[in-house]
Amino acid sequence: MGTDFNGSSSFQAFAKMTEIKFTKLFINGEFVDSVSGKTFETIDPRTEEVIARIAEGDKEDIDLAVKAARHAFDHGPWPRLPGAERGRIMMKFADLIDENIEEIAALDAIDAGKLFAMGKAVDIPGAAQTLRYYAGAADKIHGKVLKMTRELHGYTLREPIGVVGHIIPWNFPSSIFFMKVSPALAAGCTIILKPAEQTPLSALYYAHLAKMAGIPDGVLNVVPGFGPTAGAAISSHMDIDKVCFTGSTEVGRAVMEAAAKSNLKQVSLELGGKSPMLIFDDADIDKATDLALFGVVFNKGEACVASSRVYVQEGIYDEFVIKLVQKAKALVVADPFDPTSNQGPQVDKTQFEKILTYIEHGKREGATILAGGNRVDIKGYYIEPTIFADVKEDMLIAKDEIFGPVMSLMKFKTIEEAIKSANNTRYGLAAGIITKDLNVANTVSRSVRAGIVWINCYFALDMDCPYGGYKMSGFGRDLGMEALDKYLQVKSVVTPIFNSPWL
Repeated sequence: MGTDFNGSSSFQAFAKMTEIKFTKLFINGEFVDSVSGKTFETIDPRTEEVIARIAEGDKEDIDLAVKAARHAFDHGPWPRLPGAERGRIMMKFADLIDENIEEIAALDAIDAGKLFAMGKAVDIPGAAQTLRYYAGAADKIHGKVLKMTRELHGYTLREPIGVVGHIIPWNFPSSIFFMKVSPALAAGCTIILKPAEQTPLSALYYAHLAKMAGIPDGVLNVVPGFGPTAGAAISSHMDIDKVCFTGSTEVGRAVMEAAAKSNLKQVSLELGGKSPMLIFDDADIDKATDLALFGVVFNKGEACVASSRVYVQEGIYDEFVIKLVQKAKALVVADPFDPTSNQGPQVDKTQFEKILTYIEHGKREGATILAGGNRVDIKGYYIEPTIFADVKEDMLIAKDEIFGPVMSLMKFKTIEEAIKSANNTRYGLAAGIITKDLNVANTVSRSVRAGIVWINCYFALDMDCPYGGYKMSGFGRDLGMEALDKYLQVKSVVTPIFNSPWL
């Protein structure tokens, strides 16, 4: 725990240097207290101690944010700017993120337990690059000229949908913030964003940078709070035109019901997953074990696409298990500021206890623990990477999204059996296929019902690649140019041609 970091300072000293600058709601370009004056604690999962008290947004605060966003949309410059000008401001926003990478990565480490090195190298630079990607698209939003069947001239316009409510989760507080906000900004929308109550710090910091970049007041509002209050107010608000939610299937259903009962606002949902990884006999076992372990331990298993169900063909199963367990036991679970750490703490006490409860379920149901299964004996919400064998399809650990570093390992004989098992879930977010056989890869990828399928790789997300779910994993796509469609309306304009009988 005394490893030097950044030259002269230990990683613990660096963490303590992290200053919390923004703890209030960000509404109409200003940091303000909540109407009620209430605050809530945000907890450091490394130490189980309070980091700061955050202003707690409620329905009244959402009303104020919506009022600001509605005025900015109906009367402000943002939707009316040339796309190139919106793009220029977004580029400046991205540059400001690059200038503050270390500080933002530290905020996500102390607030979400994310590896600091990973934040510096991947999450925060990726957030800036997502902004740049959609900044480049802002001046390329075009309609179509229509070839009408009668003597009419027609064309379409693609216009911003209006005021958008974003409700985002705690597992990727920076990445998901910009997956949602970037295309909405490019389209010309105005935004109310509720970060997860577990991880509000980086979202408030981004609000500050947006102001510095020149995004007009009211265009981006950030209101921390809780789901049953602030989140419910967004979902049911009559003056919000679109709501995008990422989180559990149960809450997604409630968001959709609230939207339907209010003003029938459009809804996009990115929900849970129980993603299968199918490993065939011809696979490179070293690569397969690396991918399987990475798929369930990355971000301490707090990922909707985590490969929590691993199916291995019987011909290589025994050798695969030996190597997998060796690698799992060699992983370092430690403070996310420690550069040797492979896995940090779970985000909070609730999630920590939920994962341990599922591990106990697995034991009681007759599954065999091959590795892990315990909390790490240090302060903080740390859990060992856990591998279960002898798992049956009807066990809770094989059916439910655990959202932690817990793998259910199962065996299969034939390609048909593998496909059937992969699809034996109410979810359909992602899947992995490990094989050298192109025919197997093509057959399985077309048969598995999932929004994204990775062949001989995993977590291969890219801002140019659409991402979203089938079945109870939701609908709508983030990333790629398809994401813009969520924030645009199509308007048809028709005029008669001169001398047309329709004059």
